[in-house]
This record gives sequence, structure tokens and C-alpha cells, in this order.
Amino acid sequence: MPAGVAPDQIVPEKLDDYLEIQTKAVFQSGMSWKVVEAKWPTIREAFHDFQIGAVASMDESAVDALTDDKRVIRNRRKLQAITDNARKMIELEDEFGSFQKYLRSHDSFWDLVGDLRKQFKFMGEMGCYYWLWVVGEDVPDHETFEAERTPRK
Repeated sequence: MPAGVAPDQIVPEKLDDYLEIQTKAVFQSGMSWKVVEAKWPTIREAFHDFQIGAVASMDESAVDALTDDKRVIRNRRKLQAITDNARKMIELEDEFGSFQKYLRSHDSFWDLVGDLRKQFKFMGEMGCYYWLWVVGEDVPDHETFEAERTPRK
């Protein structure tokens, strides 16, 4: 997103919605958001419109095929992370009864961010902040977030 412009928020209706926004955060990590936005329609196609069951069932050969697919950002580790994250999301939803209940089971924003970084791949502090903001979870204002986050080296 351009500096100073907040992304649009959504009300997640199903686990697929959480996965789509998380995937965008994964791909935007260390990459221009413009590149991600330009490829987003074809990334959605490649990941079965983020139908979580379909993404979770993608095996290593499916991920390998995506590394040769010019429609997507061909970072093998990130592509694998998307399928792994889908499986983890299903696991947490099963454990907590809903994914939203999992998100809200933490004592603070920073406790949640710490757990998200452990549970999911390619989720840094900024990616977590973006993801949680877009799906409508409570996050600190951006100035507070920047003041409290781990200093970058």
C-alpha cells in the first residue's frame, strides 16, 4: 500500500477470507505491494480462489508446478508457506471452534502477534498487523504499533 493509505477492511465470512488476506501479507513481505497487487488475480486463480480445503490439499508437486507458473510470484518458500498456513488455519479452527475465537484467545495484541509468528510461516510483525487490521481485529493505531514493535536492524 502507498505510504499513509490504510488498506480496506473486510468482515471475514469464512476461513478462506482469512487465508486470502494472510497470503497477501506473506507475498508483500519484502516485496513491492504493487507487484503483489498486479499479480493478485492470477495468484487467486493459482490458489483455487483461496478455498482453504483445496489449498491445504496441495501437495509438493502442486507447489513445484507453481514455481514454474509465471502467473504467480515464484518464491518456492512462500508458495509452500501458503499451503502450510492453510493446514495450520484449519487445525486452529478445529481446536478453538472458529478461527476468530483463536485470534481472540490471546491476552494482548502483542501476545497474539507472537503466537501468529510461531504458528504461521512468513508472518512478521508488520504482516500480522496488516492481516489483523484488514480482517477487523483490534490493533493499536499505526503510530503506537511502530513505537512498540521490535526495532529493525
